[in-house]
Amino acid sequence: MELVSRIDDYGKPAWIILMILGFVVFWPVGLALLFYLIWSGRMGCRKHGPAGRWHFEEKARQFAGRNFSKFRMAPSGNSAFDEYREETLKRLEREHEEFRDFLQQLRHARDKAEFDQFMADRRKKDDAEDAPDGPPRSGGEADRGDQPAA
Repeated sequence: MELVSRIDDYGKPAWIILMILGFVVFWPVGLALLFYLIWSGRMGCRKHGPAGRWHFEEKARQFAGRNFSKFRMAPSGNSAFDEYREETLKRLEREHEEFRDFLQQLRHARDKAEFDQFMADRRKKDDAEDAPDGPPRSGGEADRGDQPAA
């Protein structure tokens, strides 16, 4: 099993490359590797249960959108490192909140600009509909083109 642990150190890409090479060299070897990867859970193909050594990484990605204070690691035994880790996690939480607030302000500003543009276009359209089609005509004879001059 030393070989398996060495390949595990390289991760999923190493297993995939090894499986492809197995298919190229002699297809039953590739098929056997495929069945082994599915059976051992290294490819995360099972719906229920752990997905090999990468199961924790997938769970960590699920927690990425959540508050980190709910997900604390066990003490490492090194108090200086534990303090540093706690401070770093708190700082990251603060920065995450600040960035989320910043994005919300950007969205609000963009929405306001779009709404203001819509209202300005609407006012222009309403003003254009209320205005007469042409310049007003006066009742003088100089403007009348249908009567010949005598």
